[in-house]
Amino acid sequence: MHSVTIVGAGVVGHASAAALRAHGYTGALTIVGGERHRPYDRPPLGRGFLTGETTIGELALEAPSEDLGAEWQLGVPAVALDAAAHRVTLANGRTLESDAVVIATGSAARRFDPMPRGVHTLRTVEDALALREELLPGARMIVVGSGIVGLEVASTARDLGLQVTVLGSTTDALCTTFGGIVADAVYRLHSRRGITVRTDLRVAELIGPGWVSGVRLTTGEEIGADVVLLDIGSVPLAGWLGEAGLDLRGGVVCDEAGATAVPGIVAVGDCAAWFDPATGLHRRIPHWSDTRDRPGIAMAALLGVDPAAALAPARVTSEQGGAQVQFAGRLRGGEDVTVEAGSPSTGDLVAVYRRGSVPVAVLGIDQPQLVADWQARLEPAPVEPVRGASALG
Repeated sequence: MHSVTIVGAGVVGHASAAALRAHGYTGALTIVGGERHRPYDRPPLGRGFLTGETTIGELALEAPSEDLGAEWQLGVPAVALDAAAHRVTLANGRTLESDAVVIATGSAARRFDPMPRGVHTLRTVEDALALREELLPGARMIVVGSGIVGLEVASTARDLGLQVTVLGSTTDALCTTFGGIVADAVYRLHSRRGITVRTDLRVAELIGPGWVSGVRLTTGEEIGADVVLLDIGSVPLAGWLGEAGLDLRGGVVCDEAGATAVPGIVAVGDCAAWFDPATGLHRRIPHWSDTRDRPGIAMAALLGVDPAAALAPARVTSEQGGAQVQFAGRLRGGEDVTVEAGSPSTGDLVAVYRRGSVPVAVLGIDQPQLVADWQARLEPAPVEPVRGASALG
């Protein structure tokens, strides 16, 4: 293999490039990115970057001495892929042909239609800069959705002096992923900070049409707002692959090593619907740590190198309502949850998830030592590539 094109210049694209070099690849490497920025860390966007405490330079993922020997094509997104020819077409008309293509375009935030002014999502530096301008003391903010990002922004906005209301649903990621016990504990953290948290409801529409003035619930109730953040999930950025001949049901369908049905085309990150041999289904996995860990396995498979590795427990760390929330493990759904220390009411719990009698995940609130102790007992997930897997979830 003499040339590789990576489409996506975020955390996944960067991790894939680094993994290729680490596995001994010395050929030509081109990295394409729709944003004009070099790879940067996204989780701090809802925290220190919104307050101005963190700069764009401090978000950089590349070490000062790092040199991937890559040609960077930034600010020009890919618009088409000829999978059979391994040819990527850019928005400026340029085409890139290579021996292999890595699809690492990530996902986009779900949005309402229409989107009045004053309504935001948070995925990029530009999103954060636009939102920052409107986080004014005394303003009324509504966060639609109770995901990790939305709740972090709610905390930040409250610290900046805004009146904040979170409108959550039982279908939000916090509840569906971690369960009601954990979700209730996190909601209490925010309530104690003066944030209004309402659950078990849905927003029907945004009230516009010019500048947003509030939201209307499915019950007909209207809640006023000066600024709104949507945290209602994401969709894979795979529309540019519409004519590529790939299976795009629920993301770019691939096996557990990231290989698609077309040789030399692999997908990584949360645009990829990876095959899970434990369930026989494909699913997107948006954990930040997976975006760093899985590229090593995918690039080894692409190069024909035995990765000789298992996936370590996925890790998530978040600041919620003035407390540190840590998660480690891999959840499939249906695990038994027990509180091993603290309680939901005191906001310092440790919750352990088990399949049968085996602990597979742990979540702690302000319990770093206990989380570390439990994490050491979790088993890594084996990775055994199965080419051509076709089950879909």
